[in-house]
Amino acid sequence: MSDPLIRALDHYVVLDPEAGEQILTALETLSWLEMQLGRLTQPPADLASLPSATAQAERLLHTACALELEPGFTVQWFAVRLEP
Repeated sequence: MSDPLIRALDHYVVLDPEAGEQILTALETLSWLEMQLGRLTQPPADLASLPSATAQAERLLHTACALELEPGFTVQWFAVRLEP
């Protein structure tokens, strides 16, 4: 299980093979994850029972750091602290 302190962070680095590296706010990262999930023909099995793309994105944000969109094409995200 992830450390609760990670969820308190406000920024994430997202790594996308097409778009490169970006620093996004938590809200922007949720939107980005929803967009990535929309690229899939079906969600991963552990997310399929969730009621919406937003709920799926929130679960991913709190429990994972990578999503394979197709074989060999994976997006990743990592919580970062911008202030010391």
